[in-house]
Amino acid sequence: MGRSRGYQDLDDSHVRPRSPGPPMPPPQEIEMASVSVVPDDTFTVTQAVNALGFGWFQVKLSLFTGLCWMADSMEMTILSILSPALHCEWNISKYQQALTTTIVFMGMMLSSTFWGNISDRYGRKTALSMCGVLLFYYGLLSSIAPNFLWLLFLRSLVGFAIGCVPQSVTLYAEFLPTKQRAKCVVLLDCFWALGACLEVALALVVMPTLGVHWLLALSTVPLLFFALICPWLPESARYHVASGEPDKALATLEQIAHDNGRPMLLGRLVCDDSVGIGQRGRLKHLLIPHLRNTSLLLWFIWMSCAFCYYGLVLMTTELFETEGGGLEEACAADCRPLQTTDYMDLLWTTLAEFPGIFATIFIIEKFGRKKTMATQFVIFAMCVCVLIYNGNRTFLTCVLFLARGIIAGLFQAAYVYTPEVYPTALRATAVGACSAVARLGAMITPYVAQVLLKNSIVIATSVYSLVAVLAAAACLALPIETKGREMRDTVTVTN
Repeated sequence: MGRSRGYQDLDDSHVRPRSPGPPMPPPQEIEMASVSVVPDDTFTVTQAVNALGFGWFQVKLSLFTGLCWMADSMEMTILSILSPALHCEWNISKYQQALTTTIVFMGMMLSSTFWGNISDRYGRKTALSMCGVLLFYYGLLSSIAPNFLWLLFLRSLVGFAIGCVPQSVTLYAEFLPTKQRAKCVVLLDCFWALGACLEVALALVVMPTLGVHWLLALSTVPLLFFALICPWLPESARYHVASGEPDKALATLEQIAHDNGRPMLLGRLVCDDSVGIGQRGRLKHLLIPHLRNTSLLLWFIWMSCAFCYYGLVLMTTELFETEGGGLEEACAADCRPLQTTDYMDLLWTTLAEFPGIFATIFIIEKFGRKKTMATQFVIFAMCVCVLIYNGNRTFLTCVLFLARGIIAGLFQAAYVYTPEVYPTALRATAVGACSAVARLGAMITPYVAQVLLKNSIVIATSVYSLVAVLAAAACLALPIETKGREMRDTVTVTN
């Protein structure tokens, strides 16, 4: 946008006599002429965030958001430890063990769009603050559940609260400069992997002496910390702009400038979001004509990610339990508590996520989001096909390590792409919808990885390979590549 002439642009002839020419105007006219020429610069939130760069503000937000992800990871990792423990303590069946996992994902699926709507209508900070309190409360109550039915009910409420966690990525991404956005969002998975490792280490210490109920209680400690720091979370400046509150957005941008030690942009913050306050956060707007294909393809991609990721986690234990390539179903009455070697195997496969994260950071910026996700799906499909040759434990471990790293990086690549492709007014709703569909895949996968795998390893691995190949095609079919693309603040909605 063009700039109006400022004081420095005034011709010197107005302040110094010159010859030949008309005489210098009176001082009164000089003053009035100067006052009438004022700057008219404008800037958007995107321009401000890019200009203020990555600094201490983003570092603090990374730690806050990372703590949320770490707490979420601990609550999800405990599922692989909870089922065997409850099998021994309450003598639950295999199907009841699977239900212990499925009920959490069901709560997440039912709540994801709810939290996305709350986040778009009332703010990202409001939603995350409610999530932190509820997640700690229901997680703590789970530790004193008197029987299996009560535990199922409370774990479903834990899943309901976890459905809000993806909104932390929405808040985080909206404060990141374009050049650093993909790397920083992918690096969040380090906190997820760290939380998983911490949960396994905690179980290794607590389970032999105190039992599963103490493990459930101690696992809520990071949730308590996150709930306590929620008042210090910043609200998204993009949300304030979309809500018609430019003063609050400007105050947040000034805080970024102060924390990062950068000069604040001069001029007027532009508020040009074309979606009204009453229209924000509606799920149906994800299916408007120019977003429909993107939304449908992303829903399938997210569902495939969760289906493959959690399926691989569940298959890992099942495959390691086989001997000589045979798959024999254990008796439901047998109780075999997890041993140190089991925890170490779980820790080893979790560590595979770190190299997957760093590899994704490199290729996602070089080759783009779509090609990165498609390539990772194809590699994952190849790894799963090789799992049928599970006679050698060392070979099996290496393949599982590679597959776990690939699918972990792939999930984060989806988290990078989704906030980038949607406008501010629909961003949280879109992430919530994608997360909800992903949980549907996570609910289905136990019956493939645990039930179908017992009958035929070839059929089970073929299902995962087929889903991964179809998801790769869906990635390439996405209409927009968001590499180097600014996050949009506007969308045109027609009723």
